[in-house]
Amino acid sequence: MRHTFLFLRSLLFMTIMTVATIVWACVCFLVAPLPYNQRFYVTSRWNVFIIWCAKVICGIRYEIKGAENFPDAPAVVLSKHQSAWETIFLLPSMPRPLVFVFKKEILYIPFFGWAMALLRMIPIDRKQGKNAFKHVVTHGKRRLADGQWIIMFPEGTRIPVGQKGKYKSGGTRLAIETGAVVVPIAHNSGECWPKNSFIKRPGLITVSIGKPIPSAGHTPDSLMQQVENWIESEMHVISPHAYNAG
Repeated sequence: MRHTFLFLRSLLFMTIMTVATIVWACVCFLVAPLPYNQRFYVTSRWNVFIIWCAKVICGIRYEIKGAENFPDAPAVVLSKHQSAWETIFLLPSMPRPLVFVFKKEILYIPFFGWAMALLRMIPIDRKQGKNAFKHVVTHGKRRLADGQWIIMFPEGTRIPVGQKGKYKSGGTRLAIETGAVVVPIAHNSGECWPKNSFIKRPGLITVSIGKPIPSAGHTPDSLMQQVENWIESEMHVISPHAYNAG
């Protein structure tokens, strides 16, 4: 009975999400001529609506810890990656407009990808190797200078709750190249919205914001090690039940 109830709630949520994506994409096309901050605001209302639906329909609540740690400075945000939830939640929840670095294939997704193409994101072609990172640095400097923040997921892909992926140094390399600070973020979204799972489970997602870490004086690896240490340590605080004792 409980599984059926969760399934029906998840079905309703996904149906509304699909319809909202189509509607919002059309709205995004209509506001494309507006100044960027206005376009960003209108587009990110989709994110706000979906997070609200997840709360009302699926019982997925959230809390933010450490919001006082947000800097008033150019920043590269490096976040734990467990779910699609944080990619939706973080966009409208930061003090400045976010710029995602993602594989260019996402732009080909009907409606969602088309709407993303209207924002100042940084799509990359992974086949380009080193040239792909040069592309990120060039556009990253421009975005940071315009007052936006860059966000990357150093583990590269969604990692199940209680596990740790390999942290890649692309984000810290970008921070060093641009002189930006790094803002680490830990969260446990995978407990409610697991990777590749249709079923969404009720619960409380904790999003924890770490203190900004200056990039000056670091190598990409030493800076990423500091980011990894903080995120993984904080994960034990957020989801102690998901990690083995010791």
